[in-house]
Amino acid sequence: MTKTRSRFLHDRVEPFSPDPDLSPADILERMERISFQGRNLAAALRVWKKMLDEDVLIFLGVAGALSAGGLRVLIAHLLEQRYVDCLISTGANLYHDLHETRGRHHFIGSPHVDDAALHAEQIDRIYDTFVSEDEFIDNDNWIAAFAAELEGRPYSSREFLCLLGQRLWSATGRHGILTAAYRAKVPVFCPGIADSSIGMALSQARHERSGTGQMDVIGDVIESSNLVIRKPRTACVLLGGGTPKNFINQASVQAAFFRPGIEGHALALQIVTDTPDFGGASGALLDEAKSWGKLARDADQVTVRCDATIALPFLVTALTERVQQHPPKRTVPQFEVEHRRLSLDGAQLSGDRFDV
Repeated sequence: MTKTRSRFLHDRVEPFSPDPDLSPADILERMERISFQGRNLAAALRVWKKMLDEDVLIFLGVAGALSAGGLRVLIAHLLEQRYVDCLISTGANLYHDLHETRGRHHFIGSPHVDDAALHAEQIDRIYDTFVSEDEFIDNDNWIAAFAAELEGRPYSSREFLCLLGQRLWSATGRHGILTAAYRAKVPVFCPGIADSSIGMALSQARHERSGTGQMDVIGDVIESSNLVIRKPRTACVLLGGGTPKNFINQASVQAAFFRPGIEGHALALQIVTDTPDFGGASGALLDEAKSWGKLARDADQVTVRCDATIALPFLVTALTERVQQHPPKRTVPQFEVEHRRLSLDGAQLSGDRFDV
């Protein structure tokens, strides 16, 4: 008597065989038939492409040392091509981007080095990457001088970073995250801006001129929530965890406070190395976000447990290939990013009230 095959034994794993003619997108799509994080990375391509084909506002969260690690131009590409619509970043990633946009560099180093010897030569280390502290000091002075020119009033981080990107572009004409965001009119939020060398430079500016360097981080909460109110179907791409991840996710929750019925992100992917076992938000599974109302209950989602410097170049190259072959169906949300106002698709977003 033949035993009926279990309903669990349906889709077979297909062993991956090498083929020198495969493109990055072809490789990833084949990887959706293997296992573990390879399959998850392949699913990330599918989910991101789905975002571009649907009527959603796409948030990108960037944590970790990705600019220092060599991914800043790739992130700028995402902004320029509008594979994402709004960037939330740590201050460090924006600062290291500014460093290279101003013509400086990060250098290949080693984690196996005498750090006291590095300190003696004014060299800072980010794991296996070196950078000049003297050049960082020059960056700080440059940012402080720029901030001291601004009107002495509070600025949302989005407003300040728009102005900083504008100044960088006019001063250098170089490609980078901040300059790409300014030119593409993509809003950039940095809710933890004080926790970075940008914050330290703003402190220097205030030391030189009273009243400068005022960051309205609550204004960031209002503006990001208002984006969701204007475009309640949203998606998120999270590179690492930290403040950017939670800030993106809380935007849906705060928006629902002002307009009941908003259900959280409809699509989500995250690339993380942290684990959920210790209760931190960085490693939390996307399913956990559903309990907070940060993700929709039926959200299409995937978590890739991998270093972003491995996963992202592969993923974005494959995404670019597929987008060129099959242009996205969605209408890209349009922003007007001005000094004191952020508007989306022609509808003004208020500063201290919710004009819904």
